[in-house]
Amino acid sequence: MAIEGGMKCVKFLVFVFNFIFWVCGVALIAIGIYAQVALNKALVITSASASSTPIAIVVVGVIIFFISFFGCCGAWKESYCMVTTFAILLSLIFLVEIAAAIAGYVFKDKVRSVLGEGLRDAMQKYEEDKSLMEAVDELQRDFNCCGANNYTDWANIAPFRANDTVPRSCCRVNTTSCNVHPSPATVYEKGCLQGIEAWMKKNILVVAAVALGIAFFEILGIIFACCLMKGIRSGYEVM
Repeated sequence: MAIEGGMKCVKFLVFVFNFIFWVCGVALIAIGIYAQVALNKALVITSASASSTPIAIVVVGVIIFFISFFGCCGAWKESYCMVTTFAILLSLIFLVEIAAAIAGYVFKDKVRSVLGEGLRDAMQKYEEDKSLMEAVDELQRDFNCCGANNYTDWANIAPFRANDTVPRSCCRVNTTSCNVHPSPATVYEKGCLQGIEAWMKKNILVVAAVALGIAFFEILGIIFACCLMKGIRSGYEVM
């Protein structure tokens, strides 16, 4: 009876864990979608690898969502095979997340260079590609910025250098000649890289907190799954 009660307790804990884990999966999906929407224009003008980051977060969230469902089914049916598979998949995800965190820390300085290169390339093609033009304009309006590092970056683009102008999206107040002979008094002085970095730093704490929470529950899930596996195997041995 004590063994049976212990099994029920572990089974209940696995269900509770999987519900929380399911919520974590939904949270990752929401964060990925939010990042994609919030940085949509910035991602359009950068490399494919940078654009895929929010999508990768959504994919991980979807995987976690389905693994938690798989774990619930294994616990409900008391299937040793399903619970073992769940524990293995959860362990693999945990290891991948640790590797991703280490890689993110090692290559954190690479992010600025990738964003900078993408933005400068978009500025060079500003009048050649309408979609890039709209992306750069919306980015500058949303982040109240101008150019990559500052508004003088536009002086390196031939059409704007010839007329001593900047795009009208740089203007602090949209008037007829606000973009002509630009100065800090008429256009945004700071570059868009600063604005994007500020946005990322502001939201990185939220991402880090969610990531730590998910990692904690993953460890609990692995422990509970192993306990349930042991209980199921003990039941088989008794039979």
